[in-house]
Amino acid sequence: MHGILFYDMKEYERPLFEAAKGEFVFDYAESRLDERTAALANGYDGVCIFVNDTANAKVIRKLAACGVRLIALRCSGYNNVDTAEAEKCGIAVLRVPAYSPYSVAEHAMAMLLTLNRKIHKAYIRTRDFNFSLNHLIGFDLHGKTAGVIGTGRIGRTFIGICRGFGMRVLCYDAFPDPAAGLAYLSLEELLAVSDVISLHCPLTKDTRHLLGKDAFARMKRGCILINTSRGGLIDSEALLDALRTGRLGGACLDVYEEEAGLFYEDKSATGVQDELFSLLVSRPNVIVTSHQAYLTREALDDITRVTMENFRNFFGKIPEKA
Repeated sequence: MHGILFYDMKEYERPLFEAAKGEFVFDYAESRLDERTAALANGYDGVCIFVNDTANAKVIRKLAACGVRLIALRCSGYNNVDTAEAEKCGIAVLRVPAYSPYSVAEHAMAMLLTLNRKIHKAYIRTRDFNFSLNHLIGFDLHGKTAGVIGTGRIGRTFIGICRGFGMRVLCYDAFPDPAAGLAYLSLEELLAVSDVISLHCPLTKDTRHLLGKDAFARMKRGCILINTSRGGLIDSEALLDALRTGRLGGACLDVYEEEAGLFYEDKSATGVQDELFSLLVSRPNVIVTSHQAYLTREALDDITRVTMENFRNFFGKIPEKA
């Protein structure tokens, strides 16, 4: 039987994989994969990792020395894996290329509605029996322009939601689909005219800090930014400066470029040492959720199913270790 070690396993994931494991032996580590914890994989055929695990060149060499033959990501992004080093070491890398696109797209719209209509503030007020409406004014989404960066499955689902609100939708994609019937612009043009901008693209060497100081300077004043993709798409210091100056009207962030060791953890007793992140969270026009946009029953079922298919497809082609 092939053994798989899961890193950074969450309590809500484990029952799903336990129910689906069939012929595999699964073990679970709460710790993330990094240079220190790679040795835990000794004797396992594969490891299964998540968004904030680290599979750089040093880690991959250590995994190879442990006998690992597969790195399976239970997520779509693989920016945290050195795929070139994995190939050198003879380790296959598989991922979940797609799961419920509605989970992330709906969360993006939920964050936008919450920030715009001040739902989070109203909720706190009314629990204190404060029914004042002062400082709770929002704006109609109907007739506004949404700029969508990245037009894959999630981006297109978000586009459909925006159109349902009566929004005009413009798009930017490094690889536009001419058959999609979408209004594509250059990134510079999109930034200049959008009232809302939502990121739905992968993090690569070409998209890291896609939105930095120059991009924020080009944005329509008062624009609201949504990021449910990867934190590294945004230069966090430039984001904070754009919020301070009023260039940006608000930000809805489900991801943060230095979220590893922060998101998915309870820091209520110890606080957060990241000063920049603390400043972002403290701003009245910023909403942060901890990388939870994917977290629906349907998406979790999809992730479990595809990950299991990846295990069976890979290990069905190679013999068990002697």
